[in-house]
Amino acid sequence: MSIRTNILGYPRIGANRELKKAEEAYWAGKISKQELLDTAALIRKDNWQMQKDPSNDFSFYDQTLDLSLCVGAIPHRYDSLRNDRLELYFAMAHGYQKDGIDVTAMEMTKWFDTNYHYIVPEFIKDQHFELTFNKAAAEFREALALGIKTKPVLIGPVTYLLLGKEKESGFNRIELIDRLLSVYIEILKELESLGAEYIQIDEPFLGTDLSDYVKEVYRKAFARINGSTSLKIILTTYFGGLADNAGLAAELNPNVLHIDLVRDPEGWKELVRLLPKETSLSLGVVDGRNIWKNDFVRSLDLIDKVKGVIGGDRVIVSTSCSLLHCPIDLDNEKNGESLPCEVKRWLAFARQKVTEVVTLANLAGNSLSYFSKAALQANKADIEDRRTSALTNNEEVRKRMAAVTPHYSKRKSTFRERIVEQHRELYLPLFPTTTIGSFPQTADVRSWRSKFKKGEVTKEQYTEFIKSEIERTIRKQEEIGLDVLVHGESERNDMVEYFGEQLSGFAFTQNGWVQSYGSRCVKPPVIYGDVSRPNAMTVDWITYAQSLTDKPVKGMLTGPVTILQWSFVRDDQPRAVTMKQIALAIRDEVQDLEKAGIKVIQIDEPAIREGLPLRQADRDAYLEKAVEAFRISSSGVKDCTQIHTHMCYSQFNDIIRHIAAMDADVITIECARSQMNLLGAFADFKYPNEIGPGVYDIHSPRVPSVDEMVALLRKASQVISPAQLWVNPDCGLKTRGWVETEAALRNMVEAALTMRNNLRK
Repeated sequence: MSIRTNILGYPRIGANRELKKAEEAYWAGKISKQELLDTAALIRKDNWQMQKDPSNDFSFYDQTLDLSLCVGAIPHRYDSLRNDRLELYFAMAHGYQKDGIDVTAMEMTKWFDTNYHYIVPEFIKDQHFELTFNKAAAEFREALALGIKTKPVLIGPVTYLLLGKEKESGFNRIELIDRLLSVYIEILKELESLGAEYIQIDEPFLGTDLSDYVKEVYRKAFARINGSTSLKIILTTYFGGLADNAGLAAELNPNVLHIDLVRDPEGWKELVRLLPKETSLSLGVVDGRNIWKNDFVRSLDLIDKVKGVIGGDRVIVSTSCSLLHCPIDLDNEKNGESLPCEVKRWLAFARQKVTEVVTLANLAGNSLSYFSKAALQANKADIEDRRTSALTNNEEVRKRMAAVTPHYSKRKSTFRERIVEQHRELYLPLFPTTTIGSFPQTADVRSWRSKFKKGEVTKEQYTEFIKSEIERTIRKQEEIGLDVLVHGESERNDMVEYFGEQLSGFAFTQNGWVQSYGSRCVKPPVIYGDVSRPNAMTVDWITYAQSLTDKPVKGMLTGPVTILQWSFVRDDQPRAVTMKQIALAIRDEVQDLEKAGIKVIQIDEPAIREGLPLRQADRDAYLEKAVEAFRISSSGVKDCTQIHTHMCYSQFNDIIRHIAAMDADVITIECARSQMNLLGAFADFKYPNEIGPGVYDIHSPRVPSVDEMVALLRKASQVISPAQLWVNPDCGLKTRGWVETEAALRNMVEAALTMRNNLRK
C-alpha cells in the first residue's frame, strides 16, 4: 500500500542565508531590484527541486504581509508608493523615510507561540479588498515552468482576519469576511485555471478558543469556498490540537484535514469518528518546530493506529507544521567542537525531516526495501543512544534542583520599600532615559568576532578591541545625555547564543539559521543536557564599562524563559525542568554582578508571552512556572539593586497579573508601533512598579522627531503616573546603524527633557 506524504512549508532564507544577504544589499543600494528577484527565484527553484511540494510558502518578508498586499489591504498612508510594488511591500514592513515621504511601518508581532514575527494586517470599517497581485498563481506558474506541479499554500481567510487589528472603532474585523472572500475566491479560481489540483489553506486559529460567532463565520466561509472551486482543499491546523473544535473542522468538509500530532498525540481519536468518509487525514508526526530526530517506532505505532480505524488510503504522513521554524540542512554542520558528533546524530533539520516524512510513509505502507529497513534500524540506534548518553545527565544539577525552596523566588522587601532605597542609591531624574541594551554591531565588530573565532587574532587582541568598543559606546551615551547606560554588547553574537555558549548542556550550529522576521535570522542553541553555569559570563565586561563612568551601567542578561523559548529544547524531560535549571544559572550571574558593584541589572524576557499556550485553560500553569523561573533568577539580590526586565511585542491584558507577579522593579515594553495602545493593560491593572514604554520603533530605519516621541510620552502620562515612567527605545539597537541611532537617541533625550520641563510648569 502506498501512503501519501505532505510538506506544509519549507524555509525560504536559502541554505546560506542568500535571501537575507540579497535583501540587505538591495536596501543598501548595492544590488538592483532584478538581482534581488533573481536570488529569490533561485531559492524557490532549489526548494521545489528538492521536495516538489508547496508553493507560495516563499516570502521576501512575511506570508501575512504577502496576503495583505495581494488582497489590497494596504493602509492609505502608503498610497504614494503604490507605483512600485516591491518598494511598497518593504515600506509596509519597516517604514519609509526618503524623497520627502515619511511613513511608519505596520505593527509586527509574534506568530502564535513561535519566535517568528508577522506583519499585522490593518483594517478599517469600510475596508476595500481587491486582487492587486495573485502571488500564489505567479509562483504556481513559475514552478510549472520548471516541470513541477506544486500545492499552493494560503493563509485561510478567517485566520487572516483574526491576525489583524481594527484601526478604528465601531466594527469587528471578522465582519469583513464576505468582502475578503470575494477576492480570496478570485485567487483560487486563477489557480484552478492554471491546472492546480490542491490548495493548502492554513487555519491555525482552529486550534484556539473560538466564540460561537467565529465558528459560524468558519462554517459560512468554507461553505462558500467549497461551492466556488473544484480545487481539493487541504485544511491545515497546527501548534496544538483541535479539541472542542474537532467537530467544526470536520464540518468544514475539506478533502484533507491536517492535524498536529506532535503537540496533541491523542487528537486523532475523537476526530476520526467525526470525519466524513471521503476526507483524508494528514498526520503531523514529524516535528516542524524542533530539531530532534523523529522516533520512527513511536510514529509508526501512531500511524498504524489511525490506519486501523480509517484505512491506509485515507492516511497522509506529514510534518506537524511548516518547516519554516527549522534550520535547513544538517549536512552543512561540520564543526565537531560546537556540535559534538554524538549530539549531531540525534538531530534532523528541514531537509532531513522531508526525508523522514518519506521514509515513514514507505515504512507505514509496508515498503520493506533495503533502504527503509536500514533507515529504521539506524533510527532505533540513534534514539537509544540519546536515551542512555552520559551527556544528557548531570547529577550535581539534579541535586541543586532538589534543594530549591520557595525562598529562592522572593525578594527581601516589597517594591514600595525597595524603590525608596533604589532612588536614594541611583538618584535619577523624572523620565529617566536608557536603552534596552545592544548598540549597533558594525561590520568591524562582526569581523573582529569572526577573526577571533577562527583564531586569526589572539584573545588579548580581541579583548582590547572589545574594550575600545565599550569605551566608545559609553562616551557616546554620555555625550547624548542618557541617564542609565549600557556597555553595548559588542562582544555578543546573539542574546541567547552568547549565554548558551557559556552554559553546560548546550551545543551550537554553524549554519542552523532560522528566520525571525524579514532579513533577521537567528541561530538557536541546542539544549541537549542538564544546564549549569561553570563560570561568570558577563561580569568582566560590565565592570569594565562601569569603571569608565560615574553614571550607572546596567548589567545585561537574558532571562530563563527567553533562553528556553529561543533555543531548540530537549524533549526528553518537561520544559519546566529545563527552564528552572537555566534560572539557577542566571541567578548565579546576577549575584556575581551585584558583588562586583553593579547597581542595575536587566534580565530580558522578551519571549515570556511567546510561550503562552494557545488555549486559555493551559495558560495559568505555564505562567506560574515562567514567573517562578524569572523570580528565581532575580530574587537573590539586596533591595538597593534595581532589577529591570524587557518584553517584546505582547498583548498584555490577559497576562498582566502574572507580569506584576514577576516583581521586576522596572519593565520596558515595545509600544511605539501600537502608538502606546499596549500600555492600556498596565493602566487598567494599576501596575505598581516602574515602566518604560518604548517611544520609537527600532525595527525601522526612520528617525522619529522629538515632537513624535513627546506625543507618545504625553499619551503614556495620561494612563501611567509620570513618577513611574522611563524613556527608552522599543528594543535593542543591534541591527541599526550608528548615524540613525545617534539621531534618534538625541531626539529621545530631548523628548524626556521636554516632559520634565513641562511637569515643572
